Amino acid sequence: MTTTTPSLATLPARTTSADSASGLAGIPGAVTGTPRRWLRLEGLAAFAAGVAIFLGTGTTWILLVPLLLAVDISMAGYLAGPRAGAFTYNLAHNWGSGILVLALGVAAGWAPVIAAGGILVAHTGMDRVAGYGLKYPSAFADTHLGRLRGNGR
Repeated sequence: MTTTTPSLATLPARTTSADSASGLAGIPGAVTGTPRRWLRLEGLAAFAAGVAIFLGTGTTWILLVPLLLAVDISMAGYLAGPRAGAFTYNLAHNWGSGILVLALGVAAGWAPVIAAGGILVAHTGMDRVAGYGLKYPSAFADTHLGRLRGNGR
């Protein structure tokens, strides 16, 4: 007798009343419950690490906030439509991009590139803490952490 383990795609979504109230239940595949809280804590740790890396390069701290906000220029892709917007947004707002820039900076021994990688990691962490996730091409508000509402979450 063989047994099969169901894939994540076939498991029923487990949502809580808080998930339903926040709009998470309406997006198939949105992370809910305890894993969502862990992702937000992971974001907080990454934010702190990214800021520490940035400041560790000797870059003046006064640039920290403007550079953290500058990452959102990637939202300009939405001017070309939701598919292009999701692509450009996700390119700048994922762990891989920040880690790649960090690695290139370390390999080259170039502090400004290391600082840029720190900013990308910190910004992605900041967004995860705030409940902003990677975007689906259906709409800006549809993310892997749930549907954004008018107040941002």
